[in-house]
Amino acid sequence: MTAYYEVDFLPVSSKKSGDAITLRYGDGVGNEVVHVVDAGFQTTGEDVAKHIRKYYGNKDVIDHVVVTHPDGDHAGGVRQILEEFEVGRLWMLRPWEYAEELLPRFKRFSTVEGLTKRLKEKYPNITKLEEMALEKGVPICEPFLGTSVGEFKVLAPSKNRYLDLVVTSEKTPEEHEGQKALDEAQGGLIAAIKSMVKYVKAKWGEEQFSSEPTSNENEMSVVQYAELAGEKILLTGDAGVESLREAIDNAQGVAGLTLPGLDKVQVPHHGSRRNVSSEILDDLLGDIIFPAPSKGEERFSAVISASKEDEKHPRNSVVRAFQHRGAKVVKTEGSSICFRRNTPQREGWSALEGEPYPEEQEV
Repeated sequence: MTAYYEVDFLPVSSKKSGDAITLRYGDGVGNEVVHVVDAGFQTTGEDVAKHIRKYYGNKDVIDHVVVTHPDGDHAGGVRQILEEFEVGRLWMLRPWEYAEELLPRFKRFSTVEGLTKRLKEKYPNITKLEEMALEKGVPICEPFLGTSVGEFKVLAPSKNRYLDLVVTSEKTPEEHEGQKALDEAQGGLIAAIKSMVKYVKAKWGEEQFSSEPTSNENEMSVVQYAELAGEKILLTGDAGVESLREAIDNAQGVAGLTLPGLDKVQVPHHGSRRNVSSEILDDLLGDIIFPAPSKGEERFSAVISASKEDEKHPRNSVVRAFQHRGAKVVKTEGSSICFRRNTPQREGWSALEGEPYPEEQEV
């Protein structure tokens, strides 16, 4: 049982949003764990390292580093962490580790070696992290459903679903090369449509999300849950509806978590409309509250890792949806956000105001 914790959501300063989360927690009698979940882009890694040294007692050892999925806005900064610290365990999924199992599902490859090579080319961020970890002797572990990472339990992905996502991903070698020109043309059309987002005024409780699914790589995200010092904390990475459904379905069996009832929640994928639905949020957070709760009556906190320069994140519809279920929503946007319990107040840090309720949402 942990007696205290601090979890910090650090700003990722870029034109695109990213995730960088650091945690420390302990039992109050000398046993403490430092736990990092993603570290933003490569340029973010140094800021993450400085934060740990400044606020976590000038640590040289990080017990657990989790790479939720292979995108550069999550995995890039982990290079700096591996360079600067002694890392106990690196938790990340590497598709080439399952090349022998996957080979029958890829028609274009006849050898494990050939498939392994191509998968490593398609996922350069985690390929580099693997090289660094092996060179430094850092154990690389699989964060599949049911695994314990420090005090956290992994609620998603399961191995079978992960392998399915690898096979059907747009990044994998099963992609048809002859479709490249058509795909590029379609991509340009989709981008043009996305840039024409419209906003409409909506009443409290009205919700509208995108019908377009998130990427397979986002659905590969490691979803972690822990109860720290009596508070229930969920970290979602860039999980989409499919991954969140798996996490919800396994919460009780894997972690003894009865939903709803969370205290701190990471909003998936920087507040994207493609990663949540009303049904998922009902099951995860509870039904929409009527009438709207007054300020100061929030049931839980929801944090969005978003860059000030990122015009696409977060979406109003997502902010609204979390607020509909009683969340105090806060955003990084250039500032670090710290949730803590039973630790001293940091000098110069103050409580953040929750986001105002958006009267308009995207359609």
